[in-house]
Amino acid sequence: MKKVALIGATGFVGTQILHELVNRNVVVKAIARNTEKIEPSPLVEPVAVNINNEEELQQALSGVDAVISAYNAGWTNPNIYDDFLAGSKTIENAVKNAGVKRYIVIGGAGSLYIDEQTQLVDTPQFPAEIKPGALAARDYLTHLKGENDLEWTFFSPAIEMHQGTAGVRRGTYRTALENPVFDENNRSILSVEDVAVVIADELEHPKHIRQRFTAAY
Repeated sequence: MKKVALIGATGFVGTQILHELVNRNVVVKAIARNTEKIEPSPLVEPVAVNINNEEELQQALSGVDAVISAYNAGWTNPNIYDDFLAGSKTIENAVKNAGVKRYIVIGGAGSLYIDEQTQLVDTPQFPAEIKPGALAARDYLTHLKGENDLEWTFFSPAIEMHQGTAGVRRGTYRTALENPVFDENNRSILSVEDVAVVIADELEHPKHIRQRFTAAY
């Protein structure tokens, strides 16, 4: 049985990933700054860690088979760009120094290409309030592409992960690498519950080593 460290286990995405992994009988070190919301069980070990403390995080990651990062620096954080990049690089270093090879990162949809040259985050209609975080996720992906020691995967959710899809777990989805997956109505939608399915599937059956990929219905 794999033992997985899940960073950001109490967040919007992390909560669903934790639930999905437990349902698959995966042993999880559930890492968060505040673990009061995490109920311990034979499969779940809550671990309170400040991810900006690299030494403390490295210790927490010791002995796991894989690390899933659902880290978010906070959408209302005025310093989200710098904080997300710094935190993501700290996590990456801690993963490497803990001797863990498999590293799955949940990023954003902003770096997906809507045509051969244009990324979603660079379009005029991209929401200004989330642009700094989206730019940070894009720049971290660029950084991660130079990482050759880790077996990393970067997941970009569907464009409409947050809109009108909560509570839906279909268990089915379609994937792509650099471009959004659109449905018959030209919408890119995936519930957060099915984001968790995608991540758990990638953990169990790796198909995107050192690649970015996306998924939607």
